[in-house]
Amino acid sequence: MSYAIQSKTLNPNKVFILQKSEIEKRFDPFYYVPELVELEQKVKNKKPKRLRDYVVSIASGATPKTTESDLYYSDKENGKPFLRVQNLSPTGVLEFDDCKYINEETHNGMLKRSQVSAGDLLVKITGVGRMAVASVAPKNFEGNINQHICVIKTESTEMSETLAAFLNSDIGEKLASRRSTGGTRPALDYPALLSIPILADKRILDITQKVVEQKKQNEAEAEKLLSSIDDYLLSALEITLPKPPENALKNRIYTTSIKEISGNRFDPFYHQTYFQNIFASIANGKYPIQPIGKNILKYEKGIEVGSNEYVSDGVPFVRVADITDFSINYENADKKISQEKFEQLKENFKPKVGEILYSKDGTIGFCVVVEEEKDYIVSGGILRITCNSNLDNYFLKYLLSTKLYKQIADRVSIGAVIKHLTVEEWTRILIPIPLLDKQKEIADHITTIRNQAQQLKDKTTEAMKKASEEIEQILLE
Repeated sequence: MSYAIQSKTLNPNKVFILQKSEIEKRFDPFYYVPELVELEQKVKNKKPKRLRDYVVSIASGATPKTTESDLYYSDKENGKPFLRVQNLSPTGVLEFDDCKYINEETHNGMLKRSQVSAGDLLVKITGVGRMAVASVAPKNFEGNINQHICVIKTESTEMSETLAAFLNSDIGEKLASRRSTGGTRPALDYPALLSIPILADKRILDITQKVVEQKKQNEAEAEKLLSSIDDYLLSALEITLPKPPENALKNRIYTTSIKEISGNRFDPFYHQTYFQNIFASIANGKYPIQPIGKNILKYEKGIEVGSNEYVSDGVPFVRVADITDFSINYENADKKISQEKFEQLKENFKPKVGEILYSKDGTIGFCVVVEEEKDYIVSGGILRITCNSNLDNYFLKYLLSTKLYKQIADRVSIGAVIKHLTVEEWTRILIPIPLLDKQKEIADHITTIRNQAQQLKDKTTEAMKKASEEIEQILLE
């Protein structure tokens, strides 16, 4: 005898009845959501292989202690890429924005078992959001991974790319998510990952590659537009920057007086002659200059909460990793807090529309204006800035987002691997202050450029959505 809930108001994928005979090894309801069970059966009807059938070897990495950074980490020029989940992409192409690097000793020692080479398949196995996001290491690549990714060696690069195309499809993602376990931080263990049924149809790879090419073209056009913003802004302010010095030994050697460093910092980067030339160029611009602090009503730091206060389903807790110069990722923030905790904190730590969020820890200088009334709290690594009546918030945002002012902010930060902004010194940084109408004119022009770039990015999103629909139709036809 079978049973079913007859209701027009209940969602059958959230409220359903199972026969005892239908229960397998797991007891969590999500595994038995009718939509997922039906999808898996459709895929099984195609007589697929499992992911394990394509695996030559598999390994996951680890994260060396950041508190001992000198032992393990390096820079781009001297180290090996240390890939994290944010470096994987649903297009199957690795993205190296915000990539970390480890030294040769760590790569060939502690993390030798998780080394990545060209053609390897990299799969996300831990974390919120899409599960089993997959990318393929490009030609001539050498790198490593942390514990939230596994590296799979297959028989060929083409096979890795085909597997990545399937895992990144909506069908592949649903099959992977069904197998994940854990609440706050979902995860796939090796048996669950390797049990994913795979429809290795080369047609889906062809579709994906077309989207990737379109994405590259759109991103190149968007980047060209965005890169013009700095030139426009500096031109509008009539600031002519000095040319960066050539990386020659004579340009890396300079002197300063004891008076300059007495009671001040001793690190050479801070006292580079290049910065003095920059400050002179800003001072010689068309408009008067004033300290940032003189033109903001207030700045407030966010708050830190204990890891034991994170919940799987709650109010977003926005950290530095969740903001960019373009957006605030509160919808898919990795960390969340309870509604009760949010109520305790919202009066002092909930961002208000019009404020500027500015990253002061880790990646210094990400800057974005709050445009929507949303419930979320920001971490202690983020400043909330309120401008006074003489300073347009978008003008300040665009100014702080320039490469020029990111360099200046970097100068007043401390720390090697994880940087921290010296906020009091940051407020003394000088900025040009045109009349308010001119500020708004500049800000409006830059907003137009950014909107054009966003339209190109939206085209990529639409293309990916269309490709996903085509792939689903192919796989389940």
